[in-house]
Amino acid sequence: MPAATSRKRPRKNARTALRFGRLAAMGTVTALILIAGVRGSWGTAQHVMLGKGREQGTMTVTACSEERCTGPYRPVSAGSRARARVTIGEPAAVRKGRTYAVTVKPGSGEVVRSGPAGLLYAWIPLGGALLLASVVVAGGLRLTRAAWVMAGAGLALLTAAFLAL
Repeated sequence: MPAATSRKRPRKNARTALRFGRLAAMGTVTALILIAGVRGSWGTAQHVMLGKGREQGTMTVTACSEERCTGPYRPVSAGSRARARVTIGEPAAVRKGRTYAVTVKPGSGEVVRSGPAGLLYAWIPLGGALLLASVVVAGGLRLTRAAWVMAGAGLALLTAAFLAL
């Protein structure tokens, strides 16, 4: 009898080890996806969220190419100076002939949209990362409720950004 129980124990230990390995691997993948989403968003979001002390104003879009739009900049904040030409790197977020609230990136002639629309647009990479990570959480970690919450948050963020633009 003792020999029969010793055969089952290694199988149980192996299953436990495989389960732990799967959880560790999928948890790591999920964390990396979310970190990449935050990092992809932070490059623009920092200028919008931490706008205090930065040059803020409006930009009227006069010309657009496939990668950039340009136009004059009018200051709104104290200490900001007018510029004849600034560029914005998100042609999908602006239209020619319209005026947008913007924040100037320090030390450059490049601007990013500010306000609610600019904030939502800056966090689009995180919304995509939440959607992707929800698939990993549901399939790899078997946490369906958490996956639905993540997917819902990502979809809400993307939908809000789409409607704001």
